[in-house]
Amino acid sequence: MNSVQSKGTALITGASSGIGAIYAERLAARGYDVLLVARDVQRLEAAASRLRVEHGVQVEVLKADLTLKADLLNVEQRLRSDSSISLLLNNAGIAADGLLASADMDLMERMIQLNVVAVTRLASAAAQNFSAAGRGSIINLASVVALFPEGFNATYSATKAYVLSLTQSLNAELSGSGVQVQAVLPGATRTEIWERSGIDANAIPAEMVMDAGEMVDAALAGFDQGELITIPSLPDAADWHAFVAARHALGPNLSKSSAAARYK
Repeated sequence: MNSVQSKGTALITGASSGIGAIYAERLAARGYDVLLVARDVQRLEAAASRLRVEHGVQVEVLKADLTLKADLLNVEQRLRSDSSISLLLNNAGIAADGLLASADMDLMERMIQLNVVAVTRLASAAAQNFSAAGRGSIINLASVVALFPEGFNATYSATKAYVLSLTQSLNAELSGSGVQVQAVLPGATRTEIWERSGIDANAIPAEMVMDAGEMVDAALAGFDQGELITIPSLPDAADWHAFVAARHALGPNLSKSSAAARYK
């Protein structure tokens, strides 16, 4: 038993590289035991050995391809049944380039399976576990393209808009339960996701691309401040609050018994 076990275990998907690997290091440094979930066992084992030595926490590796139903259900069941898990980081995801009209629809379906279905099932399992315990945290990795869908691949943007909406709804559902919910909306971040999706990251202006470590540190600062939505590169939070206020102002007029005059 180590002295920091009271923080519980952080289950991190997509933990073998990039944002997930950095979150694993940061959360281990904060005293969380970590459960690393990804497909690449060799990379996970190497990361696990390093985390154990550097931070003295317990580290477990769980091989899973979350686009496969059996693997996803295995992770989901672990989330529902393991009372030591106190934080879920829904980080695993893939991106794609190109037009929807000419897209590889099998790839788009895998993206939806990973970016939407897996995120939803794991968030549900964590919400059940954590709300029953009256504590816990759910962090979902979305993207700024949720707010600017015209700027990127249609399917990827739509999956991240889903993650944003899911997080906002889930936060409302869990109000008063003791469970903290956060969506992180990074801009372009320096990770392997670009290469894997066939996008040349060097074509993106350097001033638009953030190092993954800086992005994660900003996201965790937002988490510490209790933010529901964290946009690491946004200079003035008032801009986001104005966006939310404008959305809420639409509310009273979104559902009425008669159509607007301009449609008559």
